[in-house]
Amino acid sequence: MRAWWSWMVAGALVCAGYLLIPYEHVASSVVYNGVGVLSSLAVVAGVRRRRPAAARAWWIFAAGFVTYVSADVVYEVSGHLLGFHPYPYWDDAIYFTAYPLLVTGLLRIARDRTHRNRAGLIDAAVVATAVGLVYWVFVIEPTLGDLGIPLVERLVTVGYPSCDVLLCAVVVRLLSRPGPRPPALWLLAAGCSANFASDTVWSLGQAFSGDSSSATNAGFMLAYVLWASAALHPSMARIGHSTGERARFGHGRLVVLGACTMLVPAVLFLQGARGERIDWGAIGTGAVVLFLLVVTRLGGFVRRTQQQSAQLEDLALRDDLTGLANRRRFERRLAAAAATGSPQVCLLDLNGFKQVNDRHGHAVGDRLLIAVADRLGAELPGEGLLARMGGDEFAVLLDDATPARGDAVVARLAAALGRPFEVAGHELLVGAAIGIAGGADPVEVLRRADVAMYAAKAGQARFRRYDAGLDERAGEEARLGAEMRAALDAGQFHLVYQPIVELPGGGLRYVEALLRWNHPGRGPVSPAEFVPVAERNGLIVELGEWILRTACAQFRAWHAAGAGPERISVNVSARQLAEPGFAAVVADALAAAGMAPGELIVEVTETAVFGGGAAVRAVEELHELGVQVALDDFGTGHSSLGLLQTVPVDVLKVDKSFVDNLAMAGRHAVIATALIQVSDGLGLTAVAEGVETAEQAASLYALGYRLAQGYHFGRPVPQPDFRGAGVPAR
Repeated sequence: MRAWWSWMVAGALVCAGYLLIPYEHVASSVVYNGVGVLSSLAVVAGVRRRRPAAARAWWIFAAGFVTYVSADVVYEVSGHLLGFHPYPYWDDAIYFTAYPLLVTGLLRIARDRTHRNRAGLIDAAVVATAVGLVYWVFVIEPTLGDLGIPLVERLVTVGYPSCDVLLCAVVVRLLSRPGPRPPALWLLAAGCSANFASDTVWSLGQAFSGDSSSATNAGFMLAYVLWASAALHPSMARIGHSTGERARFGHGRLVVLGACTMLVPAVLFLQGARGERIDWGAIGTGAVVLFLLVVTRLGGFVRRTQQQSAQLEDLALRDDLTGLANRRRFERRLAAAAATGSPQVCLLDLNGFKQVNDRHGHAVGDRLLIAVADRLGAELPGEGLLARMGGDEFAVLLDDATPARGDAVVARLAAALGRPFEVAGHELLVGAAIGIAGGADPVEVLRRADVAMYAAKAGQARFRRYDAGLDERAGEEARLGAEMRAALDAGQFHLVYQPIVELPGGGLRYVEALLRWNHPGRGPVSPAEFVPVAERNGLIVELGEWILRTACAQFRAWHAAGAGPERISVNVSARQLAEPGFAAVVADALAAAGMAPGELIVEVTETAVFGGGAAVRAVEELHELGVQVALDDFGTGHSSLGLLQTVPVDVLKVDKSFVDNLAMAGRHAVIATALIQVSDGLGLTAVAEGVETAEQAASLYALGYRLAQGYHFGRPVPQPDFRGAGVPAR
């Protein structure tokens, strides 16, 4: 069993047994002083063993405890030696020396080392004032007014109640301490309460009967046992650690403070009911002091509530990650600026931020956003309001600014974002699409800036100022998107297939599936017009799955009819690769068509996989499935050769730009030669795209190319002629 528990149980039993011993018997003195001495030694041992955080406070308390017990011993010894208990005597002087040590030590133990707990001190003062008023009216004032008692005796008698008031304040201070209250703290408070109650009974006895009793001494002994148990308890070492918490104004504290303020009328009514002379001076003074303390306490509570309200409002209007203003604060400030002038609004959307998150993780992405916010803020020292609108989108508000000033600020921000960022050991280059607009309507100016930003992103420009034509184009894109949705549901889309042939003879090997749209009103719509719209509005995901399943079904139908290509290739967008479970969609399409994975080629662009992350993982899963992967438009991306080391590739489709001028000696021929050498060296299949003349085909064959694609060999058609494959188109 733990030492503190054993001590407390044994001490409680001794206190109970003490009541059975006659008060004047010598055994009573032995037991009483024995418990006191052992308890003081236990306190010293506990402080030495536990090494608490508030060690100095505990040693002050231990010194006060030892002094207090010493006074008990002097009291008992002097009584036995002299045959009576002189009053006042040296033991009283020792008691009055012990009280300040006990109170100081306990207050320092209860002290909050993180915050100045002014509220807790006021609460203790309220309780001390209320209890002091009761003591004054019923104990101190009658004692001081009794001229038949010597002055020194009267002063000593009223000194003990005064110390009792301090002990009562200590109890309140211990229990009002902010943060968790470990068991040792409760034991200290319980010991103070037992000592306070016993001292109160003793003071009343001295004031009215001049006698004490075994019950009073048992109460003092119980206080000693509880204090010693607190010092022996393991949790005493934690008292004094900073918790950073503030005291809460709960129901219990409200009840205590309310009860203390009600003691003033209670004393008044009690004196009146007993027919005594009402001590108007003491009651009035107590009422005023209590009123001032309670008002001060409530004033502090109101101030703290107001501060917290202001802090909450600030937090509600501030972005947690970057510390910038958030959308709500930006919109409030914009409304105020628009009411008094014509503000300029800039919206910025980072380019490639998703790829940073996918490749390096969200922690690096968050640090990048902080770095972007810092750099943008450095470019706007006291100029306008910078806000994070959410995700990787930022905004700048320029109050009552001219368009020229707005354009100058945007150009400065675009240049600042053009420099790379050093984040977590990575050099990251992220630009931004910036839109700027002005106006007096806060809702409209924000919408216009948003339209301009998306126009800048679509046109790959650094920034764009709003003009009315952007709304027309945005409206056209919205209409086109709606028509595409309807076209997909109505079956207006269809696939055509362009042959990929073997050089030099032109025998058909594969076909590439290409999407076409015959609009019922507009006629044929170019893929260059509607595919980017589908990628921006997300319809490309559903449309791409339809292409994949339709192409696989057609491939199986050709082979079921007895003629068909070796493989079929399908283009896949970056948006599709980023979709969770894309490889599972491909596997399901293959299974539904009864195709082997090796019969399908998935064509991806270099830009789709350049950022890494989910796109590369999707390509790796496709490769593991057995599907072949082709890099489309190879040689025109960010880091073509570097991708060959990070992305599993089977086919390189050399871009048309290297084929157009192949017959002319120069740089294009050198690059085309280098690319076929790279393909052969890595064991990849090279396909030359955009072959339009026999001379280009011959030159490619001479360089080592064995597969080609282009109008020279065949245009995309719904049904290729597999029997006539290999005959160049004229």
